[in-house]
Amino acid sequence: MVIGVISDTHGLLRPEAVAALRGAEQIIHAGDIGAPEVLSALEEIAPVTAVRGNNDRGPWAARVPATALLEAEGVSIYVVHDVHELDLDPAAAGVAVVVAGHSHQPSEDVRDGVLFFNPGSAGPRRFRLPICVGRLHIDGKAARAELITLG
Repeated sequence: MVIGVISDTHGLLRPEAVAALRGAEQIIHAGDIGAPEVLSALEEIAPVTAVRGNNDRGPWAARVPATALLEAEGVSIYVVHDVHELDLDPAAAGVAVVVAGHSHQPSEDVRDGVLFFNPGSAGPRRFRLPICVGRLHIDGKAARAELITLG
């Protein structure tokens, strides 16, 4: 199973990001969405699980949860915008993957057997950071992250 992962769009859904997410069976947006139209456009590709970021405000954003827990082929994935606001011990909770955004810095790291994945920012460029999205490849009980640099 392939899950597209995007974060920090800040209202800008680049055509390259849409192209990179095509073929995903599901999409995770890790916050700082920026506009409900971003979620609508992503829904045209695949079902979306999204969390609210610190810049998501207004009535539409109030309907977006701060965290999400989803299961993909037996792999538990916890989504939060800012990893520093993680409100559980993922390893103790049986979570295999934590997806977060916020920093705009793409990264993947394994801690205590848990994959921490930040797809970076797919929205407006910040500093000299790359514009990225990601994919989670779920195979059996294993999850592997893939970063995709755009443009």
